[in-house]
Amino acid sequence: MKKIIGPKKSGFVVMVGRSNVGKSTLLNALVGSKIAITSPKAQTTRVPIHGIVSREEGQIVFVDTPGVFTHMHDSLSKRLTHSVSESLQDIDMVLYVVDPTREIGDEEKAVLRLLDHVTCPKILVVNKIDIYRKPFYDFFMDLKDKFTDVIEISAKQGTHIQSLIEMIYTYLPESEELFYPEGQLTNISNERWLAELIREKLFLRLRQEVPYSVHVEVETVEEREKVLYIKATIYTTDDRYQGMIIGKGGRGIREIGQSTRKELEAVMDRQIYLDLNVEVNPHWAEQYL
Repeated sequence: MKKIIGPKKSGFVVMVGRSNVGKSTLLNALVGSKIAITSPKAQTTRVPIHGIVSREEGQIVFVDTPGVFTHMHDSLSKRLTHSVSESLQDIDMVLYVVDPTREIGDEEKAVLRLLDHVTCPKILVVNKIDIYRKPFYDFFMDLKDKFTDVIEISAKQGTHIQSLIEMIYTYLPESEELFYPEGQLTNISNERWLAELIREKLFLRLRQEVPYSVHVEVETVEEREKVLYIKATIYTTDDRYQGMIIGKGGRGIREIGQSTRKELEAVMDRQIYLDLNVEVNPHWAEQYL
């Protein structure tokens, strides 16, 4: 692979965009490992997650942010949108990730307004180029003069990911500083990663309104006779949602547990015992976010 010749560079690169444009999928592709959950549903990212790329050129710390929701006014949506604004402070670069297959809406306009106040380098990242029909492609290309550079990628297929990384190094400031040890891929703990994986399975299985009412806490991770024992609790805001998560005869929670355990065993190459419980707590958002 061609290396950039010159001083080392490092910095924080924030990824912004409307909900569900593929930011978390892109983060996983950039880092080369699954550290952020992905789902067809919007708002799967709740707090900024750091993905770390360390190479000879230096270190990039990617910050994945929640999508911007302008039409939702519940406390969770307000907290998510506020975290995007906070993430844009004291950064070295912005990746504006867009989806040319989706109609332009208030979310895009809100993101563009946020970016008007950003003075660091900004790269327009046009995602999903693997999809043939892109009716809003021209709209985004007309914005390219507002950005330092532009690149077309497919996060899902891995197209032009390495080119994007090299482009980022071009615009990062010179620095010898390492924000994280070499080899570390993310800032989240093992317990947090496990909780995010369980939450992903909830998003994939449940109806539209239920996943946004849940939070996962991993309480125990311990070795028991060569089996990794994990105990976690799924908190939801309503008795009705609890019943939907558990499902008839426990089928729902059993399927969520099985799909989570299957992925964990594939990633960790070891036997997993996953103990999942569901509890009602109307105030979990205030306690845990």
